[in-house]
Amino acid sequence: MISQEEKFKNFSNKKKKCIPLVCLTAYTYPMAKLIAPHVDLVLVGDSLGMVIYGMKDTTGVSMEHMRRHGQAVVKASENTQSIIVVDMPFGSYEESDELALSNAKYLLEETGCDAVKLEGGLEMSSRIKTLVENNIPVMGHIGLLPQSAPKEGGFKIKGKNEEQVDKLIKDIITVEKAGAFSIVIEGTIESVAADLSKLVSVPTIGIGASADCDGQILVTDDMLGISGGRIPKFVKPYADLGAKIESAVKAYAADVRERKFPSKEYTY
Repeated sequence: MISQEEKFKNFSNKKKKCIPLVCLTAYTYPMAKLIAPHVDLVLVGDSLGMVIYGMKDTTGVSMEHMRRHGQAVVKASENTQSIIVVDMPFGSYEESDELALSNAKYLLEETGCDAVKLEGGLEMSSRIKTLVENNIPVMGHIGLLPQSAPKEGGFKIKGKNEEQVDKLIKDIITVEKAGAFSIVIEGTIESVAADLSKLVSVPTIGIGASADCDGQILVTDDMLGISGGRIPKFVKPYADLGAKIESAVKAYAADVRERKFPSKEYTY
């Protein structure tokens, strides 16, 4: 069984060796069971609010949501090399270092995950530093911040002007300095994201960013075609499982209505 220390060492070394890091989201036991053996990192993202619960954004996700889904994913990912990261939901860390530490400890203790992720750059440096100093690995997240999207009037791409670029540079340097082991760069102009990735020694993980990031992450349900919502431009559809599921359900419904199912081979 690979130790947590080895997981993080292997993860970090891939940047040094220029080996792209593969990351995906998972919210349930069955999905994590399929994903974890093939990726470097599994994120139990607060995107589950939209994907699983049909919320309009991520701000309605609670600590209880993250605890329950985190437990399921960690259980499914045992004996794999994947680092399991659980998102800290909106309202669980912004207020103070003390609140962030209390909630991060709770998530680690209750789920058994390897790390937590929180959104924000310069303004969150104290939170990240506090967690890291208390032996809680932190994944940073800069650029487009889904938890802040509602107050910004929607999901806005970052890095479009000099002011935004300057902020992104300060953010990524500060987050690394605070001790984050990796940093997600989301929804950022490609050339800007590529430059940002070169500024830090820790791995950067792109989503709607640049192929020059040290790794990539997608919402698994989006790339499999089962999220049921609008698919972002940056998502490559690797499968259309939604159509296959619907087709299977229609076939089942027809068999039941015509009394073709269950036939003798499916009864005792």
